[in-house]
Amino acid sequence: MIVIPMLLIVMYAFTKAGNEVATLQFTFDNFVHFFTDADFLSTLWVSLRIALITTILCILFGYPIAYLIANSKPQRRNLYILLITLPMWINMLVRTYAWIGILSDNGLVNHILQWFGLAPQKLLYTDFSVILGMVYNFIPFMILQIESSLAKMDRSLLDAANDLGANRWQRFCKVTLPLSLPGVVSGITLVFLPAISSFVIPKLLGGGGYMLIGNVIENQFITVGEWNFGSAISMVMAVIIMISMAVTRKLDKSDDVTIRKRGKV
Repeated sequence: MIVIPMLLIVMYAFTKAGNEVATLQFTFDNFVHFFTDADFLSTLWVSLRIALITTILCILFGYPIAYLIANSKPQRRNLYILLITLPMWINMLVRTYAWIGILSDNGLVNHILQWFGLAPQKLLYTDFSVILGMVYNFIPFMILQIESSLAKMDRSLLDAANDLGANRWQRFCKVTLPLSLPGVVSGITLVFLPAISSFVIPKLLGGGGYMLIGNVIENQFITVGEWNFGSAISMVMAVIIMISMAVTRKLDKSDDVTIRKRGKV
């Protein structure tokens, strides 16, 4: 179920147009077309930029939330985790549609701005709306991963740091942050990978003219019917994703080694 579809994508990526196996001919033209077309390369860059911004924002907003949850009482912690995961019970398409009503020209945000005497803003079909939709949909993955690492942390290490004269900021930088890095790395993986290949959120919140690489792949398969070129773009994205996973795994292993060395010291 996994290998056969991937083999078909590889086969179509390295062959010319034509959906019958007997008519396929080996070629690199699909990849040459992608890497020599300025529009496709620009779309790939925009996708990487949006995914990177989304990941950074998820870390900046998710880490403090995860820290507060991990340091709360057990009953409140369960309630907070429930509140974080509750929106995920609803289909992502429905959740994204809700933001259209909130960010539209006559939506909730602009109505609030008018109440304060401010001019309405163009919020929908912009980079802001796409990034906001991605952060909203993917930040629970970041929060849960970081909270899990913080909850498993040995609290006696904080007591030891306190006995040695470390203040709150030093305890966080020297103990809490290093021990939570595996959760941060896992959160980056779970946020960056779906963000870079997302096509539903950009399509709804970015409008028909807002294209990310996921929308290009969808368009090639469903609208244009260029299976070979769409497969080639999918292969490029698969390589980027595998490189990203390899980097995050290397960071995770290096963090584990650093933590072990500090534990021995």
